Amino acid sequence: MDVVKDTQVASVMSGVAQRRAAVLWHAGPVSDPSPPSERDVEALVPVWLSLPDLAERLGIRLSDARRLVEDRELVAVRVGERQALAVPGGFLGDDGPLPALKGTFTVLADGGMDDEEIVRWLHTPDPTLPVPGHPLDAIRAGFKTEVRRRAMEEAF
Repeated sequence: MDVVKDTQVASVMSGVAQRRAAVLWHAGPVSDPSPPSERDVEALVPVWLSLPDLAERLGIRLSDARRLVEDRELVAVRVGERQALAVPGGFLGDDGPLPALKGTFTVLADGGMDDEEIVRWLHTPDPTLPVPGHPLDAIRAGFKTEVRRRAMEEAF
């Protein structure tokens, strides 16, 4: 009887070890941190601002620009050859981050999107919006509620 239990425990443990190994294994070239299909976000966004550029544009310290990202006032994604953090230029208005974006970021993140997916979603053209363009254009045009409603539908 003890032999059967030991065999079952060994079988379960080997299954756990196999699942753990499967989680740690990533196929693909080591030099490319993300597959090309995920890098299309760089092409969707017309203007990227590095964090130093963001700080300069807003007239704030670099640490304050980082705080805007940490506080989710803005969402940053790693782009370019050096994979530096950058913020889409469209996320800024004349006085800084667009106020309507913070809640929209929250809705999309609560729905399971990571920052890159959020940026992609906000910059993907949608002909069914009340204004031509993408959800970010609709937010800029004052359709924050409509964009958030669609974000909630997308999430669930």
